[in-house]
Amino acid sequence: MPPLGAHVSISGGVYNAPYNGKEATCDVVQIFTKSSNQWRAKPLTDEDAALFHKAQEETGVTVACAHDSYLINLASPDPALFQKSYDAFFEEMHRCDLLDIPNLVMHPGSHVGSGESAGLKRIADAFNRMFASDPDGKVTVCLETTAGQGTNLGYRFEQLAEIIDLVENKDRTGVCLDTCHIFAAGYPISTESEYRATMKQFESILGIDRLRIIHMNDSMKGSGSRVDRHQHIGDGEIGREVFGYFLNDRRLTRVPMILETPKESAAEDIANLKILRSLIKGKKGTK
Repeated sequence: MPPLGAHVSISGGVYNAPYNGKEATCDVVQIFTKSSNQWRAKPLTDEDAALFHKAQEETGVTVACAHDSYLINLASPDPALFQKSYDAFFEEMHRCDLLDIPNLVMHPGSHVGSGESAGLKRIADAFNRMFASDPDGKVTVCLETTAGQGTNLGYRFEQLAEIIDLVENKDRTGVCLDTCHIFAAGYPISTESEYRATMKQFESILGIDRLRIIHMNDSMKGSGSRVDRHQHIGDGEIGREVFGYFLNDRRLTRVPMILETPKESAAEDIANLKILRSLIKGKKGTK
């Protein structure tokens, strides 16, 4: 049975995340280690880290990954924005290491008209600089599949593979697959045979062993729309049954599967997780 969870709030302190996850019936959670819409953040202290670790021990809820700020664009051709993004992402890596968060999920970025190849190379070059500057860092940077809106990169498996191919320290790289994003990007997953074919492509191009996180999101828009709009499980264009393909894939039993669906409270996460658990063969829908 794969570990299931949701993205949860860190309001009041990062150490509140496991408690929020427990309320939402999560096995694992994803967090921001800082505000996702601000460049700067209050530094984390040793006390913050101690409370964070204690909360995971008390609740049994593991923080599987963090997600980087939405402001960061390591593919930007603008030197000032690129440097600002570089510094911010490097800091997020350090925050994950302080908190012992194993994975840092990031959207590859947007080339903003400078060309896909140039954008992909900028991202890889940034990682090479970061990893060389921080040889003792532990966090795995997980490139997320994207829907392909505008000039965003990462909407083809080959693009993520190209970045990884250009990174010297490949042990520090992983992949986050988002169900909504690959569906919106045009990868067929609506039937079991389509799912198997798409995952065969993923395995051939990127390798299942590099898959660290799966975002379990239904899609408000149709296949190939290249529009990134998440929806509750079973209420979107993907449909409930498809999520069972992921949940019952024996290759994925240890991959954390995390909701990023709309919500106003834990109730929505509880409902979505109940649906996901009901799709696991031989398991009941309640935790």
